[in-house]
Amino acid sequence: QVQLVESGGGLVQPGGSLRLSCVASGSIRSDASMAWHRQAPAKQRDLVAVVTGGLDTNYATSVKGRFTVSRDNAKNTVYLQMDSLKPGDTAVYFCTVREGNRWAYWGQGTQVTVSS
Repeated sequence: QVQLVESGGGLVQPGGSLRLSCVASGSIRSDASMAWHRQAPAKQRDLVAVVTGGLDTNYATSVKGRFTVSRDNAKNTVYLQMDSLKPGDTAVYFCTVREGNRWAYWGQGTQVTVSS
């Protein structure tokens, strides 16, 4: 069974930065894609950034150029560096792992609030 634990969320002013971390335990294939999703209040859950097993990355248009996703397979950890944060980035951020054709495993989420 895979377990994902996110950390690094918090309150930050507009223009600030945060770095989220997600540590995975259990059996995860090194070639499995990992991703960050987010969900703002009263909104649907959206895909923010993906990093494949081959370290290719892909980003939502709204965060491209501001967010950077990375992973360290030796530590079973995926990161999300978030710079130039905006109030619209306020959401609960979830770490996920892909298995087959779905995001099969989810963390409990970490709250990010961007406000002055």
